[in-house]
Amino acid sequence: MKNSKINYIVVGIFVLAMLAGLVVSTAMLTGRTGATDSYFTFYRNVSGIKFGTQVLYEGYPIGQVEEITPTEKNGRMWFRVDFGVFQGWRIPKDSTAQIAASGLLAAVALNIDAGNSATPLKPGAEVRGKEAANIFAVVSSVAADVSDLARDSLKPLLANINKTIGTFGALLEGDGKTLVSGLSALAKDVSTRAPRITDNIEAFSQKLNNSGDALADLLKPGNRKKLETLIDNMGIASSNVAELSGNLEDTRIKIDQLVVALNGMVLGNKDNVDKSISDIRHVTDTIARQITVLSQNLDGAARNMYEFSRQIRQNPGLLLGGTPLKDDAVNP
Repeated sequence: MKNSKINYIVVGIFVLAMLAGLVVSTAMLTGRTGATDSYFTFYRNVSGIKFGTQVLYEGYPIGQVEEITPTEKNGRMWFRVDFGVFQGWRIPKDSTAQIAASGLLAAVALNIDAGNSATPLKPGAEVRGKEAANIFAVVSSVAADVSDLARDSLKPLLANINKTIGTFGALLEGDGKTLVSGLSALAKDVSTRAPRITDNIEAFSQKLNNSGDALADLLKPGNRKKLETLIDNMGIASSNVAELSGNLEDTRIKIDQLVVALNGMVLGNKDNVDKSISDIRHVTDTIARQITVLSQNLDGAARNMYEFSRQIRQNPGLLLGGTPLKDDAVNP
């Protein structure tokens, strides 16, 4: 009887130990081994992740995905992924969470790439999500592009090459002898002209050498100093021209100001100018009316002066109060 009780106790202890081990193993597998901090992120595609998916921080497991909730954001369907990490784990503010797999056959995980910010995110905050790079989709897309390229470009290209080769072969069969004979004649002509061409090249090289020598003479220290002086003078002249241009600009501004002032003066004295013009017109009309009388008086004065000068020539004594000369002419 005592042995059976001992056996029951041992079996009970064993069962309890197995249950405790099962609970601990389950807790270890689910990541719920202690208090956690919750965070969330958004994705447009959540392929490969579900409840219990590991959350890695730079490859180190720190928690698991708790919940995936479809939600509408900016008019599009997004998926909110809530996950928990070890309580007190510091996640920099500029970190990103990306759905990725560490290997080709490895399980998909939510990997957090640590940022450089010294400020950590507060529990319950959003971690900026980064869409997963699907290598199989990329390979499939590349394969489709290669297939389209082969169908739409390579096949027509090969057909054109075959057609061109056939045309070229037919051309060689028909006109090959003529082409070869022409090339032979051309080669013979080139060989005949080669010495003359060589002489011309040598003469040209000699001229280049002479030009180089002349340029070297031009760039001797004495001439170089003159060239530097000339360049300096040109720089001074350009400075003077720039200064003259500035002075001309100042003069133009002053002339514009003078024109504006004259315009203002004319506009301000318009009535006086009109009156002056009217007076000038009146004087001109008066002179025009009196010009005939003045002309007659001037003509009479001219006649009297002519008569006076004639009498003086005949008898200069008239200037001293003398008598006129006696007219010795015989009266008829």
